[in-house]
Amino acid sequence: MSDFFKQKKLLAVFATIALLATAFIWVVLSSGPLAKIKIVVSEVQERPLEPALFGIGTVEARHTYRIASNTVGRAVTLNVDVGARVAAGEILGMIDVVDLDEKINAQAALVESNQARLSEAQARLDYTSKQAARYRKLLPSRSVSEEIDAAKQHEWTLARNQARSANSELLRAQAELLALQARRNDSYLRAPVSGLIIARHIDPGATVLAGQTLFELIDPEQLWIDVRFDQAGSQYLAEQQPAQIILRSQELQPHTGHVARLEWLADAVTEERRAKVLFAQQPQPAPSIGELAEVTVQLPQLASTPVISNAAIMRQNGQLGVWLIDQQQPIFQPIRIGRSDLKGNVQVLSGLKAGQQVVLYSSKALTANSRVQPVEQLVETP
Repeated sequence: MSDFFKQKKLLAVFATIALLATAFIWVVLSSGPLAKIKIVVSEVQERPLEPALFGIGTVEARHTYRIASNTVGRAVTLNVDVGARVAAGEILGMIDVVDLDEKINAQAALVESNQARLSEAQARLDYTSKQAARYRKLLPSRSVSEEIDAAKQHEWTLARNQARSANSELLRAQAELLALQARRNDSYLRAPVSGLIIARHIDPGATVLAGQTLFELIDPEQLWIDVRFDQAGSQYLAEQQPAQIILRSQELQPHTGHVARLEWLADAVTEERRAKVLFAQQPQPAPSIGELAEVTVQLPQLASTPVISNAAIMRQNGQLGVWLIDQQQPIFQPIRIGRSDLKGNVQVLSGLKAGQQVVLYSSKALTANSRVQPVEQLVETP
């Protein structure tokens, strides 16, 4: 009886050892170093790609008018402030020029004096002209001497020169008066176009210099986006390409537009290229100047080629390629890629064909000898 129990215990021990060994082998093959690597595969599709460029920009006025003073003076009145809408020709303020009114009055008096002088010189010219003509007619009959005739001719010449000098002085005085009056007119700051005042750089009573900007005016109906695009792929950017604009203040209301202008000066530090994107229709309400905007420019559609996700692309020994699944075995396949779209899809110019299976994600790094197990998705373990 004791031998029977000993054999029974021995069998139980062997059974336990076999169970543990089986469990160990199962653990090793399921989660240990010999376990299959879980992968997510994707099928290579052949279809045309629709590339696009994405950039961040700011709202700017297409035209900004800087209204400056043409003279040195003091700001007497300023009729508008930031945010005011003005009409073309409206007076925005006035600059008081020192002694300008006194100079205008003095110059006007000088013009009157020169007019009187010219009238006197013209009368003298008429008189001497008649005298010279009369004496010239009497000379052939010897009624007057040649000396008297020469004297009358000389008086006429002097009177003519005096009239010309008086006329020149009058014209110069009138021109100077017009210049002073123009300065008086320039002392009024006028809006060149209808628009919105976005900046005022002085206060009433402040002294201003010639050429100093006092107001900044924009047309709020002429806005565009100053956009910065990554230089990679920007060689395909062109004017008139359609664009979608999403303003930060109107994120749920996309706007359409197009590329209006390309800037030729790129930023070497940020590796960006700038462009101006114009709204197809001005947004209402109008966004503020400097507001951020997201811009997506749609590029021309590409020809149909094999397409994969850029998540499948990796570099092995300095070579670009993908892990291709052939008969449940991973094989590294070198490829040559082309352009991509904003969804992460990439053209494959060579190395793959439609219908092949490539590894999109893997739970571990793959090798040519890896055992793989395709799954729908990788589940992260907490």
